[in-house]
Amino acid sequence: MKEKIDFLKMAEEIKEELVYIRRDIHENPELGFEEYRTSKKIKDILDKEGIPYKAVAGTGISALIKGEKSSSDKVKTIALRGDIDALPIKDAKVCSYTSKIEGKMHACGHDAHTTILLGAAKILNSMKKELKGNIVLLFEPAEETVGGAKYMIKEGVLEEPYVDAIIGLHVSEAIEAGKIGIKRDVFNAASNPFTIKIKGKGGHGAHPEDTIDPILIASNIIMSLQSIVSRELSPAYPSVITIGSIHGGTAENIIPKEVEIKGIIRTMTNEQREYAKKRVAEISKGIAESLRGRVEIKIDESYPCLYNDDEMVKLLENTAPKVIGEENIIKLKHPSMGVESFAYFAMERPSVFYFLGSANFEKGINNPAHGDLFDIDESCLPIGVALQCNMAYEYLTR
Repeated sequence: MKEKIDFLKMAEEIKEELVYIRRDIHENPELGFEEYRTSKKIKDILDKEGIPYKAVAGTGISALIKGEKSSSDKVKTIALRGDIDALPIKDAKVCSYTSKIEGKMHACGHDAHTTILLGAAKILNSMKKELKGNIVLLFEPAEETVGGAKYMIKEGVLEEPYVDAIIGLHVSEAIEAGKIGIKRDVFNAASNPFTIKIKGKGGHGAHPEDTIDPILIASNIIMSLQSIVSRELSPAYPSVITIGSIHGGTAENIIPKEVEIKGIIRTMTNEQREYAKKRVAEISKGIAESLRGRVEIKIDESYPCLYNDDEMVKLLENTAPKVIGEENIIKLKHPSMGVESFAYFAMERPSVFYFLGSANFEKGINNPAHGDLFDIDESCLPIGVALQCNMAYEYLTR
């Protein structure tokens, strides 16, 4: 019978260190693929703990804790992931750890994710003689922009040793610290940014009959694209088509020759994703041609849907109560329309991703992520460490 390990107690014992690391990273935010200071700090801590690592995807890091209790040649390996980049936002908080870098801020909690992964590394490495397998630590750069995960995967972070499963988390300002949010199946949407250039024929605003008005065409396209969501995709699965930018024209009495619109598609299944992309192109082309114009369409392949593996969700459901109690586990009913580059890892290996509560409503710590007042209740740090440690340990020793 396995001896019960109190990971939360172990994590609470290093809370002061966790808070220090998190605040230091928060004060010195760096954008995607520019995380040089952050990367060095991570490496310094790994060196101190005697954990070997290698640089990947530029500023990313892959580290390895080798369990020493393995009794056979074939051992299991589980990966824990934390993202390390910040956002181009001016920090409006007034506190002792406000960002020192003008126009940059950890407004999405990646400083907490990095800290939690480092805390888990410290504890798990201290007990590697008891581990029947390996733990890979993935510090991902550029999650907010191009998705550093896919570059890490290309560089082989899931091989040698072969990673069997992966665990990820994200702090949530909508969930009280001390609680977590779990969901089966699809957890995050897929996204496809797109650009549509409408080509017409410019001319005098007083003589529209001599022109092909791209503004009129753009207006019809924008309205018609909404019919994809309202009339062509099943309401059982959430989807969104948003136009976030429209540019064209220079004066009120001039009909321009070109208008550019930009938007994004958010879908919850691969089938929906492919269908929506096809229809955006078909509708845009059809309307433009019917109104005597033409279009150039570019639809980007951005983050895929994030699917949680059933067996990995069961692992979380079975281990989390040992850390926070069954009453603090929230079963989420709906997926998030946001995107998450952890989805690239989840496409490669059985994975689980969950929300770690970081809000404190009494103290007003519940400002939205990607906002200039975002912050976390730091009591979530040791809880996150304990949850990650407990899952990794259970996976390797069960």
